[in-house]
Amino acid sequence: MRTWIVTGGAGFIGSNFVRRAHALGVARLVVLDKLTYAGHLESLDGLIDGDRVRFVQGDIAERTDVRAVVDDTRPSAIVNFAAESHVDRSIDGPGEFVRTNITGTFELLEAARALLQTATADERAAFRFLHVSTDEVYGSLGPEGAFTETTPYAPNSPYSASKAAADHLVRAYHETYGLPTLLTNCSNNYGPYQFPEKLVPLMLMNALDGKRLPIYGDGQNRRDWLHVEDHCDAILRVLDQGVPGQKYNVGGNAERTNLEMVDALCDALDRLAPAAENAALRANGIARYHDLKTFVADRPGHDRRYAIDASKIARELGFRPSRTFEQGIHDTVAWYLANRGWCAAVTAQTYDRQRLGLTETATR
Repeated sequence: MRTWIVTGGAGFIGSNFVRRAHALGVARLVVLDKLTYAGHLESLDGLIDGDRVRFVQGDIAERTDVRAVVDDTRPSAIVNFAAESHVDRSIDGPGEFVRTNITGTFELLEAARALLQTATADERAAFRFLHVSTDEVYGSLGPEGAFTETTPYAPNSPYSASKAAADHLVRAYHETYGLPTLLTNCSNNYGPYQFPEKLVPLMLMNALDGKRLPIYGDGQNRRDWLHVEDHCDAILRVLDQGVPGQKYNVGGNAERTNLEMVDALCDALDRLAPAAENAALRANGIARYHDLKTFVADRPGHDRRYAIDASKIARELGFRPSRTFEQGIHDTVAWYLANRGWCAAVTAQTYDRQRLGLTETATR
């Protein structure tokens, strides 16, 4: 059976990918993860067996860590999910984003290049390096249009700038060295195992505890929402059928404002965990989850709108999301209701749902 290295496989999208790939039995999976605040073995509970799923703790920005696992496993694919990914944290501390997202991607590319120098012709033909990126590299859209694979890059946060730099390295390694790279740029993911600093799990956890639901600015920033399991299926399709050197946008065809997303979560909670039965709400005299919505100061440099044109991956690889937005939200809320223990475990002593990204901006 072929072997894939999955970096960041204990994080949100990475752990969902490991679960999906494991269920399908497509490869032996070697998870390389640093286990930062957002990477947790709890997200891989029941999967790590040392054979079909093996875990290696390591830092993609450390050459010795990367070379050791690549030399040991000689993978037929490297799938790079490892990244610092929270925009607010990149505002507070951009250095880690540069180190992990840029230097880490460089070290993975160099390890892949060294691997292929000693590979057989068949191994070189089969190998793929898939880099998972974001639509945020394209910047902010106006009220119309959508990002395509040829949209110029215009990142507006340290996070998106670091991902843009990594994307350029991936492209350059294909053009310069012939490395068989694949690049995916996805819209906003939601679903199981997402660390509760991001909008969806943060709103759910706060609502259940009767805490306010902070909405940045006027709440009209728009995003295209993609269920993480659909995203993982798209990545598997790109690995199987994607053309080396190409990039593919992956979207959910579910554009919503942040305020609409919060309203959808509150509605789903009312159906699955009625407010009238929530002791935390009753104790504060609150009748509805919607009454917890609170508008707060906007994020510095907050992109107004993202939208993905995913017609290329549909046309060339036949991939389309399988879930409606409504079904995805229902399933997500149900998962967090059933897994509040996971949320408590991964946030213990590391994150108390405090506001991040409030560093004062320079005078313009």
